[in-house]
Amino acid sequence: MRSVLLCLLLSISLAASCQKYFLFIGTYTGSGSKGIYVYTFDAATGKAQWVSNTEGIVNPSYLAIAPGGLLLYACTETRTADAGGISAFRFNRAKGSLTFINKQSSGGDNPAYVSVHNSGKWVIAANYSGGSLSAFPVNANGSLQPFSQLIQHTGTSVNKQRQEKAHVHATVFSPEGDHLFVPDLGMDKVMIYKFNSSAQKPLQSESPAFVNTEPGSGPRHFIFHPNKKWAYLIEEMGGTVVAYNYKKGKLDVMQQIATHADTAKGDFGSADIHISPDGKFLYASNRGNENNITIFSVNLATGKLSLIGYQSTMGIMPRNFTIDPSGKYLLAANQKTGNIVIFKRDVRTGLLQYTGEQINIPEPVCLKMIE
Repeated sequence: MRSVLLCLLLSISLAASCQKYFLFIGTYTGSGSKGIYVYTFDAATGKAQWVSNTEGIVNPSYLAIAPGGLLLYACTETRTADAGGISAFRFNRAKGSLTFINKQSSGGDNPAYVSVHNSGKWVIAANYSGGSLSAFPVNANGSLQPFSQLIQHTGTSVNKQRQEKAHVHATVFSPEGDHLFVPDLGMDKVMIYKFNSSAQKPLQSESPAFVNTEPGSGPRHFIFHPNKKWAYLIEEMGGTVVAYNYKKGKLDVMQQIATHADTAKGDFGSADIHISPDGKFLYASNRGNENNITIFSVNLATGKLSLIGYQSTMGIMPRNFTIDPSGKYLLAANQKTGNIVIFKRDVRTGLLQYTGEQINIPEPVCLKMIE
């Protein structure tokens, strides 16, 4: 009887420990932030606890975590003219701390997005103001070599104030890792590249080389559904989400749907997009005058979206948000008000409810979470 009880208690303990994750927060450092913050997040309680933070790293905005969770890469010195860089860090899980490894030039101004290939051997950066993307080989210790390939986009679109040149906003690998999808806000295109991880210059144009988006829409972030058959693009300026059928590097549009209510006016400023782990719901953040999360259901037969509702992020400028690995919570980072708001997610309806929990950090702009 005692052994059975001990086994039961051990099982409960292990289950509880499996609900604790690490949360990484990227920030701009001009308003008092110290850099990258590390928290633990408990999915059993919805509470976050500070563990550590970096010091002396300028504007570590967007973050990417390598497979295995021991290496982190950050866009650094973002917003600093002629100084855009990508920095590598090693993560000590026992201590919950990050150690700087090295930094390389990103090859263009204002890197705004970074991604890691599923092999862990390549890092790709998007230079927003520079209108380019760069590919970095990764050494065995996680350090970055100088970029071996830099691709410069050229082009404009209808909004001459914001689309006066190329503005690369994301670099997203396909689920198989054999393609890279690059939304360019300035060109109103999603560029498509083949990816060969064994080549010195791993990127080659696919045929077709891009899909057009609606003029003036401003493509921003891009994600794949867990079933790998569908992909979704959020359009910053148009305030819309585009749904695609996906197969072997090809995208076919099947739907465009607004992230805002019909009564919404002004600049929309749509920003981030994520899908729940079960694939049943899609969420999109809106800045501008809305400052909310739009909630969609996903038709699991067709991939098309249906509007469910909106949730205020209880702050200003929700540039980024994340859903925890358990799918129970959504955390929204309000850049301008410096608060990360924790919402409980109803896994049946997709709706969000404020938990009463917040994290206060100056200018949070990226949230990443690992088990």
